[in-house]
Amino acid sequence: MIKDVCKSRGHLCWLAATLVALTAPGFTAENAEDRPLELDPLRVVGTRDQVEQLPGSASFLDQEDIRIQGYDNVDQLIRRVPGAYFRTEDGYGLFPNISLRGVGSMRTSKLTVMEDGILSAPAPYSNPSAYYSPTTGRMSGFEVLKGSSQVRYGPHTTGGVLNYLSTPIPQTSQGYVRTLYGENNEARVHAHYGTTQAYEWGNVGILAENFYRTTEGFKTIDGAPDFEHRDRTGFTKVEPMVKLAFEPDTTQRQRVELKLGYTDMNADETYLGLTDSDFRANPYRRYSSTRFDHIDTQHVRSSLSHMIEPAPDLRITTTGYFNRFERAWYKLHNVSTDRADDADQADNTMNLSQALAESDEDEHLGVLRGQREGTLRYRNNARDYDSYGVQQTHNLEFFGPTLDHNIELGFRLHHDFENRFQEETNYLQNDEGAIDGRFRQEPGAQDNRRSETDAFAVYLQDRITFGPWSVTPGLRYEHLRFKVTDRRGAQTERERSHLDVYAPGLGITYHYDDQLSFFGGVHRGFSTPSPGDAIADLREERSTGYELGSRFDTRTGFQTEATLFWTDFSNLIVPDNIGGAGTGETENAGDVRSAGLELSVGYDPGIANDWAFRNPSFLSFTYTDARIRSDVSADGASGGAVESIFAGGEKGNRLPYVPEYQISAGTGLEIERWGAYLDAFYVPSTFASANNSSEQVNPNTGDPDARFGESDGYFLLDASIHYRLTEAAKVTAGVQNLLNEKYMASRLPHGPRPGHPRFAGVSLEVNF
Repeated sequence: MIKDVCKSRGHLCWLAATLVALTAPGFTAENAEDRPLELDPLRVVGTRDQVEQLPGSASFLDQEDIRIQGYDNVDQLIRRVPGAYFRTEDGYGLFPNISLRGVGSMRTSKLTVMEDGILSAPAPYSNPSAYYSPTTGRMSGFEVLKGSSQVRYGPHTTGGVLNYLSTPIPQTSQGYVRTLYGENNEARVHAHYGTTQAYEWGNVGILAENFYRTTEGFKTIDGAPDFEHRDRTGFTKVEPMVKLAFEPDTTQRQRVELKLGYTDMNADETYLGLTDSDFRANPYRRYSSTRFDHIDTQHVRSSLSHMIEPAPDLRITTTGYFNRFERAWYKLHNVSTDRADDADQADNTMNLSQALAESDEDEHLGVLRGQREGTLRYRNNARDYDSYGVQQTHNLEFFGPTLDHNIELGFRLHHDFENRFQEETNYLQNDEGAIDGRFRQEPGAQDNRRSETDAFAVYLQDRITFGPWSVTPGLRYEHLRFKVTDRRGAQTERERSHLDVYAPGLGITYHYDDQLSFFGGVHRGFSTPSPGDAIADLREERSTGYELGSRFDTRTGFQTEATLFWTDFSNLIVPDNIGGAGTGETENAGDVRSAGLELSVGYDPGIANDWAFRNPSFLSFTYTDARIRSDVSADGASGGAVESIFAGGEKGNRLPYVPEYQISAGTGLEIERWGAYLDAFYVPSTFASANNSSEQVNPNTGDPDARFGESDGYFLLDASIHYRLTEAAKVTAGVQNLLNEKYMASRLPHGPRPGHPRFAGVSLEVNF
């Protein structure tokens, strides 16, 4: 009967039928143990100690790594991870741009980003750009997975996996509150309380949490006759979450967990940077033309997970999830030296990056600065996204006379979409910089379309252990169906396409003894195009990655991991410049090779020598040689000139925003009630474009463009000191960017953008 029904209902029915069968009375299993279970399959690493079991390079950062310096910015946290690069855009990590081993960093779109093992990007297939990222400050841990151990995760495996770990439900009654106040009227409150109670019919757990952060920002907007709120360049974020868990008193060990979360953020953030000369004079300035720039986002996330152990060596986890993300970014789009007389685009229009690359005497730049009359054309990029699906993993262990197996089989059925509904408004500016007219376009006139993807993914991986050796072969397969609905014309147009992708991998681990192990492997990755690009015959990005490494852990305060890696990319997917206008389009940029060395060292001589104090220290070093292996075409798929920062890239040139090396190091001193920590980070200058030129000119079009050129190298110091008032309470004072380094962190989206200046804050932390 089930078979007949599932013929019409598909894969989702089979997953539901499996769940019903396993939870039915009478299924053979061992007696349940009286202890809470953890949803381990929702983690990609597990714990810091379990890293050594993986056949590839991985990093695990725990709660203390996040809290010691009071970080709420994934950029600050991930610089401790070897092989990870980031490009700061807003100074707060609201819109992270993270790269692993040389893969493209644009909005972290080439990585699989998850929270508790569930895809967290607004539309991970249809549009993975990270306008939403899980909030670092509320997390209990952070996992990074690279190399041959990632066939379990997709859809973007050319780069790697980032998995945020939210606060777990405690096994006893526990509460936590941390408050912080700092410069720029910044305030943060992170609070949660949870408990697990035992009843005759099972255990019930609950966790309630809220994270709040607000700041006025560190930039100042130029004055104008009709504008007074010059210091409003910050943001406010509110993020509540609730978890409920139930562990019934049944013959099978099982657990059900419901998670509900919400994020509301509004930020006075802009795409526009500055000219180079204005940046060097004051990097924290904003032109008056950006005074209306503002983004509102709302994110709803929910999941229901069921884990059951029908036999001692078998665990099955089924998770259904639903995420909804809405955002409206009202921002300056282009500028004209003419005054528009209606909602249509004015003549003599120039995009923002071209205007920033003009000389000081040119007129478009004068309009941006509020020094002459013209038209400011604003675009409301209003979009909403849904992402939902069901995933199931089967973990089976069995032991033979010579070979032991740990088999994992996983499925996922997924649907996501992106709705674009955009409009534009012309603001008429007089020669004093004041707005004296406005023409609003009809809603939806600029863009009104929907892109959606249906995905079926399956993977199989087996860790085969014999003696000190472990061999882990695996294979991932995804079938994607794309659809684009264009509602801009008189008649709605629909187009469809499909794609099948495979990703095999093989990892090997050898444990020399309890302290020293070696690992290596080869992994094929893919990154899929968006629906519109797939319909336009854009090919999926592929990679073949090799790595060889070793781990050493004395178990008495010293551990290290060193990895050599080599990755060949083909059909590199390169989007048009973020915030670009006009002729830009996504393209396949050709072949890339990225090779290098990753090194991490942790040492605590206090533990190693049994001193009366601790001295935890770490070093993270990455060397990367990431180069283009073929010339980048000057034309996109439809023949338009390529606007991407890859324009003009030639064989042998370095990839933009991938530095040759970077170093992160830190040390601390902990004695009795006191603790003090100092972290340092250095990254050299990088090219901002693939033509590897310092000139601010798009080589394909010949137009001036502030997105081309170089970004700055910089050195940062973060320091903190804490005093424990009681066993449950401590006060912390910290300074980030202690030397107040002023540097150009990025030239995207439009022109030079600074990193965060010096920030000092004081916090109180209480556990109860």
